[in-house]
Amino acid sequence: MFTGIIEGTARIKSITKLENGKQAAGMKMTVDLGRLGNGIKVGNSISINGICLTVTKINYKHYAEFDIVGETIRRTALGSLRIDNKVNVERCLRFGDRIEGHLVLGHIDGTGRIENVTNLSDGKKIWIRLMNRKLLRYVVPKGSVAIDGVSLTVVDVKHNRFSVAIIPHTAIVTTLGKKSKGDAVNIEIDVVSRYVNILQPK
Repeated sequence: MFTGIIEGTARIKSITKLENGKQAAGMKMTVDLGRLGNGIKVGNSISINGICLTVTKINYKHYAEFDIVGETIRRTALGSLRIDNKVNVERCLRFGDRIEGHLVLGHIDGTGRIENVTNLSDGKKIWIRLMNRKLLRYVVPKGSVAIDGVSLTVVDVKHNRFSVAIIPHTAIVTTLGKKSKGDAVNIEIDVVSRYVNILQPK
């Protein structure tokens, strides 16, 4: 489990796509975690762009390798990543830690496409279109959402899109500050919103 408070960014060092006949079966990805790799062991869970991945191998002390199955690639924006791209990193929550953001499971519900980025005097406003309109029922103004693993508060909800505000600090310490129109992002809806919605009388 995570909180959506990104500890830093890391750079992708290698991507190896695996094939099963003519169909993509998954891939192996190596990420240079830098200082965030201190104490990391094989079997640890790490959030990479909001996706809970398991460390399967460690090279050069801070290089962590992840095995990614085809289902994860199809359901997330991982397939759009390239070597040297930066990703958001958060190590898993420990008992006793403060929960500064909101509870994030690392299980991506779908992807979104950035429609517009507006620079403001106090940060940025980003509009995101949900690729799966059914997820919109869980996205509410002032509610929480995780975008590429970053815990954010929803500002507006219109049709099948919503907006979030990015403060300068978040723009600097995560990859969201470099996002532009057309970029794909991972979306995880708030787990509380999910179950409140399910329990409502039909």
